[in-house]
Amino acid sequence: MPKLNLTQHFVEQQARCPPEKGRIDYYDNKVVGFSLKVLPSGHKSFYLRYRDSHSKLIERKLASAATLTLSEARRIAQEILAKVTMGEDPFEQRRALRNVPTLAEFTASAYLPHVKGYKRSWQTDEGLLRNHVLPQLGKLYLDEIKRQHLVEIFSLHREHHEPASTNRVIILCRYVFNCALKWEVEGLSRNPTAGIDLYPENNKRERYLKKDEARRLFEALEASPNPLLSYIIAMLLLTGARKREVLDAQWADLDREQQRWRIERNKSGKTRHVPLSQGMLSLLAKLPRAAGNPYLFPNPKSGKPFVSIFNSWNTARCLAGLSDLRIHDLRHSFASYVINQGRSLYEVQQLLGHTQVKTTQRYAHLSQESLLSAADTAARSVPWDREARALGETETETAQDQEAIKALEREGDSGSGKQPGCAPGMKAKQGTGTPPAPVQSPPGDDAPSSDPEDE
Repeated sequence: MPKLNLTQHFVEQQARCPPEKGRIDYYDNKVVGFSLKVLPSGHKSFYLRYRDSHSKLIERKLASAATLTLSEARRIAQEILAKVTMGEDPFEQRRALRNVPTLAEFTASAYLPHVKGYKRSWQTDEGLLRNHVLPQLGKLYLDEIKRQHLVEIFSLHREHHEPASTNRVIILCRYVFNCALKWEVEGLSRNPTAGIDLYPENNKRERYLKKDEARRLFEALEASPNPLLSYIIAMLLLTGARKREVLDAQWADLDREQQRWRIERNKSGKTRHVPLSQGMLSLLAKLPRAAGNPYLFPNPKSGKPFVSIFNSWNTARCLAGLSDLRIHDLRHSFASYVINQGRSLYEVQQLLGHTQVKTTQRYAHLSQESLLSAADTAARSVPWDREARALGETETETAQDQEAIKALEREGDSGSGKQPGCAPGMKAKQGTGTPPAPVQSPPGDDAPSSDPEDE
């Protein structure tokens, strides 16, 4: 390892490597650890040797001698040594940047394998990423993605979708980057979705079946070529369960003695139990059972649960004149039936299997009749109409007089000596047919009040 005062002339003209050697290193006596490496082929490169934060001796290539001059290479070597002395390692930072994956690489190698293990809707995540995010950002490295990139994507998505749909994309991207931060992916120090607010949602529908609509619906369902459709829809309305829970229901999960239905796989990922009402038990008693088949509603062609019932459902709802009714609205209707019978929100939460009462509040609709009844109750307590007040006072006085007359009649029948048919403040004359004279009130009782608040 020869050590000398390197010059540009030496680097270009004199530095040689004998053919019998693999390489030769010429160390500079001006910058510690700085060297010129020469190969038998004549290729020359500048290197720097130093100790890292763990006191381990490290040697890194700076550049080819054909790219940098000696003075430029020396200056870079001095800057690196100064940073190493301050606790930084530019080469380690460069290595970390080389390990930063693109968004497409991260989702394919880390995120999707992770969510497949626990999230039943992972295919929805994959579709949202593939269709709306990765086409624009898939080739960018994670540390290159800025908030502005995401704002542009969300704004473009909002132009063609409802706020709730765009919010799902925002929440998904936020979760993807949170996972990257949690797993300490190289180069990522912050979540670029931070500071991006969700869109206000005003598209939550309040749609549920009324009595006449339910009657029309079941008349149409009974005419469906799918003989199981009416039972499926009835079970949805009788239990408030989700469509997939009903379609995948098995006889083994039903305990008719305890009146309980066990649902193993559901949206929350936890086993939950649904009470079986008398109406539901009646439905099960009438439901045709396929011999040897474990499912309540097996597809006659495959013997397995229906993948979809949309076509037959759509035909039936249109026939009933309810083209705007969705299957999920049946779950809304179940919650509304329970709430309108005076049951608590907590009971509805348990019946629907929600983990948070905030979610249940969406389904706790009151019927228009209930709302009108509640509003009328309040209206009767507001005496704003003078004519109504006068009429009410007259009716009240008449009712009071009638009650007083009945009381006097009861006393007369018991031998109290009082004449029946006299109202308070009236005297009956013995043995005459003249009407009773009114009793004179004490002076001042009927005089107008001088209190201005009585006027």
